[in-house]
Formats: sequence, C-alpha cells, structure tokens
Amino acid sequence: MGKGGDGRTKADIVEKSHRRVGVSKKEIDSIVESAFDIIKETLQREDKIVISKCGDFIIRSKRPRRARNPQTGESLEISARRVLTFKPSEVLRASLNSPAETSASNQG
Repeated sequence: MGKGGDGRTKADIVEKSHRRVGVSKKEIDSIVESAFDIIKETLQREDKIVISKCGDFIIRSKRPRRARNPQTGESLEISARRVLTFKPSEVLRASLNSPAETSASNQG
C-alpha cells in the first residue's frame, strides 16, 4: 500500500486472514468483529490498548481552549474533548524505516 492508497477495510483483513489461517471467512469475520468491539469498549473506558510489536492506542483528554476562525477572525471556544492517539512500538517503527521494507513497498 503506497502513498495515496485507500487503506484496508475490515473485509480486506478478513480475506487476508482467511487465506493465511484457512478458517472460514464467517469465523474470521466474527473474530475480527469481536476484537474491534473489545478495542472500542476498552477505549470508551479510557483504558490504554497495548498491542505487542505494533503500538499503543491511548485516549487523551483535551481541555477547552480559545481559537480563531481564520476566515472571519471571530474568536470561539473549542470545547473539551477526548482524542485517540497512536504511539507506534519500536519494532513497528524500525520495520517501517528499514531499507528493505521501504524499497519493497515502493515497488508495488
């Protein structure tokens, strides 16, 4: 997947997992859906998700702040909110920056 790609969908994950593992697509879909549900529930509780060799998903709380509309110059208040952040693991970061991975991803 190069720059400007559409990314991967759940269906892509199910298909690729089905080919790798050999389990039915229906079973894989159920497992993937269950994993996504667990991740969503964990993040809604503001717990951190740590996936070994991948990274951490963390909910951060943002305080309300003043901002300015660049078109009108009008001052406005941005309300407090929670944002999802991802911090890649050292393993993932190293694999993304290795010369072999970079040249292989640029060829296809």
